[in-house]
Amino acid sequence: MNTCPGPSGFNTRPASRRAFLQRAGSGFGMVVLTSLLARQGLLVAEESSVVANPLAPKSPHFAPKAQRVIFLFMSGGPSHMDLFDPKPELIRLAGQPIPESFGSFKTRRAVAKNKLLAPCRPFRARGQCGMEISDFLPNIAQHADDLCLLRGCYGDSVTHPESVYLMNTGTILMGKPSLGAWATYGLGTENQNMPAFVVMPDPSGWVKGGAPAWSNGFLPATYQGTILRGGESPILNLNTPKGVSAQQQLATVNLVNQLNRASLPAGEENSELTARIAAYELAFRMQSHAPEVVDISKESAATKKLYGLDSKTTAEFGLRCLFARRMLERGVRFVQLYCGDTNGWDGHSDVEGNHAKLCAQSDLPVAGLLKDLKSRGLLESTLVVWGGEFGRMPMSEGSNGRDHNPHGFCLWLAGGGVKGGQVIGATDAVGLRAVEEKTHVHDIHATILHLLGLDHTRLTYRHNSRDERLTDVSGNVITKALV
Repeated sequence: MNTCPGPSGFNTRPASRRAFLQRAGSGFGMVVLTSLLARQGLLVAEESSVVANPLAPKSPHFAPKAQRVIFLFMSGGPSHMDLFDPKPELIRLAGQPIPESFGSFKTRRAVAKNKLLAPCRPFRARGQCGMEISDFLPNIAQHADDLCLLRGCYGDSVTHPESVYLMNTGTILMGKPSLGAWATYGLGTENQNMPAFVVMPDPSGWVKGGAPAWSNGFLPATYQGTILRGGESPILNLNTPKGVSAQQQLATVNLVNQLNRASLPAGEENSELTARIAAYELAFRMQSHAPEVVDISKESAATKKLYGLDSKTTAEFGLRCLFARRMLERGVRFVQLYCGDTNGWDGHSDVEGNHAKLCAQSDLPVAGLLKDLKSRGLLESTLVVWGGEFGRMPMSEGSNGRDHNPHGFCLWLAGGGVKGGQVIGATDAVGLRAVEEKTHVHDIHATILHLLGLDHTRLTYRHNSRDERLTDVSGNVITKALV
């Protein structure tokens, strides 16, 4: 039997849960009483039984511009030269092979015979800033003066899973912590009754690469993304089982966690077991608080229309955007929405039809989200990010599609300390490669963390004798993007 001090007044830790129960003697009632006293601050736990809350609010490195983040992830790779990056030269050279002067590049398929493909729809100058945005996105275009458009982005891989991991975790390798996990590890959350990091996949299919995109990686499991689905039951297993009262459920949770704490070795406050304890407690609290978050019955008809809930085309994504706003209002730190099923924006054939469908689904809800946040005074403290894992090639695949392009693509930021109405960076004349004010994914991550008040070089976690960080050994804050 261990001799270190244990919980519940015992001087030694029982060797098993059976032994613990034999000693406890007082049953569930004492567990409930203990919990209630602790919640009211009337019970002082012994030092060895205290498990620090890993999601307690933490001070940033410096004053933040943004308090929270919404990452709108366009799964599959939206075509920058068809949405945000007009290329007159691409129109002029359409139907011809790409000139050799543009150099070599990575692609999934041979392109020697593929001809340059003109943008699908015209671009127009938008807002007072005159930012050129495609007719594919008439509603987002109305917010051009709020957007900081990065046209010189580039990544490291031509395949979907690796690029999804890069955009979400800072590396093409599976198993590293995601951006949302790093943010919540660094800052915690203000609302202990809701998860700090929520992910809403597209219900028609998950992003290629799957759950590792919102994983905690080597960080404690508490920091992984919590899945919230669309539809009538966005949070699974939320309701208390029939015949079980709230008091019984509380007693069960507290007993399980008390037993878990009895098995927690000293100095392992960041272990998987600690994360499980926190998860049980959070799940119980969510049963009381989460239903209100996803109940939109009190939202006005005008708000529902703003998000497109009155249209079959926009209702699904619009509802998830509305959920995102409601969660942010209630203290959730990081929300990520995926738009597009497993293939999503992956327009290998008929890029016009592919993008027309996805823009129709997402353009109005995204614009509605921006307008709603702004009208509620939330946009200035909320960072909105829009982008995918890479862009598309300027030449055709088949007759009317485009292949993957990690060499140059677009991403935009809005709100949360970002200077809107400006374009940073550029791709070459046909949109193949970033050539001016180039922005690697590490730079994007460094900037997002900076806006949250975190220095990406100081936000580290000791793993395998190395201080790991989201941006590895790279990344520079995009200072031109900041207010």
